[in-house]
Amino acid sequence: MVGSAKRKAGELIGNPKLQVKGIAQQAKGKVEGVLGKATDAVRKASENGEVHVDTHVNLKVNKSTRGVERNKCK
Repeated sequence: MVGSAKRKAGELIGNPKLQVKGIAQQAKGKVEGVLGKATDAVRKASENGEVHVDTHVNLKVNKSTRGVERNKCK
């Protein structure tokens, strides 16, 4: 939630660095969520004597801020 707020704030004030920080924080949260689910699945499977984990993480980072839309408040 915090990452989303940072990203939106960056969009509103025209601060691409804040936007990127927000996007990175959102990505970090998604990775942590996937890792938590995988950990829970392995723990549960080991209790049942079987292990099967299927996780996917898609992360795309564009280092250029040229494509970042700037909306400055007046």
